[in-house]
Amino acid sequence: MTVQTAAAPKSGVVGNVVQTTYREALHDAIREALLKDQRVFLMGEDVGRYGGCYAVSRGLLDEFGPDRIRDTPLSESAFVGAGIGAALGGMRPIVEIMTVNFSLLALDQIVNNAATIRHMSGGQFNVPVVIRIASGAGRQLAAQHSHSLENWYAHVPGLKVVAPATVEDARYMLWTALEDPDPVIIFEHVMLYNVTGILSADGGPVDIGKAVIRRPGRDVTLIAYGGTLGKTLDAAETLEADGIAAEVIDLRSLRPLDTGTILRSVSRTRRAVIVDEGWRTGSLAAEISAIIMEDAFWDLDAPVSRVCTAEVPIPYPRHLEQAALPQPAAIVAAARATLGR
Repeated sequence: MTVQTAAAPKSGVVGNVVQTTYREALHDAIREALLKDQRVFLMGEDVGRYGGCYAVSRGLLDEFGPDRIRDTPLSESAFVGAGIGAALGGMRPIVEIMTVNFSLLALDQIVNNAATIRHMSGGQFNVPVVIRIASGAGRQLAAQHSHSLENWYAHVPGLKVVAPATVEDARYMLWTALEDPDPVIIFEHVMLYNVTGILSADGGPVDIGKAVIRRPGRDVTLIAYGGTLGKTLDAAETLEADGIAAEVIDLRSLRPLDTGTILRSVSRTRRAVIVDEGWRTGSLAAEISAIIMEDAFWDLDAPVSRVCTAEVPIPYPRHLEQAALPQPAAIVAAARATLGR
């Protein structure tokens, strides 16, 4: 599947900050890594001549050549396996998987090889591979190309799983991931590529194991990640108009989870709503809810609430797709319910 995309816009510098898009931030992060370390290379379907199915790697083939920007056959199992082998051989591969459903074709390589080799070798071998995966719904790509399967990979010991939700994290998470001795999976929500944001001119590497509070509050904790963060921040603004101060946590790291930040916030607000584009059954939201119930039960003034995707294959028609996904109105309603309003 090839996804048509707009041209990657250029960054703009205003004063001490840079205005750019999520797409361009990823592009610049990859380019910087290629310049910084000769062991780094990018591989995947359409990453070279076509410039990436979401235009993230546009122009990199011309600059770095086919040895470092490698178009691969349409076989996820083969090229993810090749990336794992290259990592074992001392390289620092960035493997791009076009959409998360295609990653299922490489599950054996990711779960049985990348995640286990360090353990099964008694620590003799590391697998420093970074796997970038586009995920999520909202672009009318229908049931087979709209999955949010982050929780599947967050279930697996031996993997690190992150979900950059901001331009800054898109720009600065990659180098941290490349320096990690273990496999890191980066989930990029498809609805974020065109999002514009601000980068500080003196920004630097992001600690990919830590959550961050995007908006402080006192009345209820809203927990989100990836593509749900923007909707959650919108919900918090609506709640503020009603006099409700919602604290918004961006998880950023899904494995490991930064449980300390979550529990400290819930102990202050005494209420929690978890927003997760995954299906409710067996979701990451269910795991976080269990953590809160186990470790912060006596701090709660209301049951933990979850806002998840409807338990259906993602519909193609736009109005049905949007109805199936978590939306700000549903987040607002869940937050109000925890407050008895």
